[in-house]
Amino acid sequence: MAITPDSKDWTWVIERPCVDCGFDPATVRRADVADRIARSAIGWEVALARPDATVRPDEHTWSVLEYGCHLRDVHRIMRERLLLMLAQDGAAFANWDQDATAVEDAYGEQDPGVVAGELATEATSFADAYRTVSDGDWVRTGLRSNGSAFTVESFAVYALHDLEHHRVDVGLAPRPGD
Repeated sequence: MAITPDSKDWTWVIERPCVDCGFDPATVRRADVADRIARSAIGWEVALARPDATVRPDEHTWSVLEYGCHLRDVHRIMRERLLLMLAQDGAAFANWDQDATAVEDAYGEQDPGVVAGELATEATSFADAYRTVSDGDWVRTGLRSNGSAFTVESFAVYALHDLEHHRVDVGLAPRPGD
């Protein structure tokens, strides 16, 4: 069954808290970004090992496996976009249709154990990319295909919300240890 694509513009999370997951952009500190990205993968291996990880809870919600695949790809796409901003101030991001990717890549048919390993690897790579950001780079810019503008700093906030929000979607704490 196909899930209705999410058409919301989530860039508002850069400026105000998310009531659905508790994410507060005011809590994001440059010095913590890389570690929060890396820690966002903690617990996914357990969630993906659940007996029901491949089962959608209802017709409108992805399974844990589908969320895991999505988060693996979010880490990869976000890292690519960060590196593009670091290489080219004012970089334009190619469009990424996450819903089309879920269908084309058959998220629901992938191996949960493989996805867990890939998600951990991609989280580490994305975190490592943020570890390379120098003080002067936080103001570099990038543009989404819909015109939304980011700095390296606001992009970190946007990415962290996505990574932590989807943990809540599968029953994990937004941040390990919470």
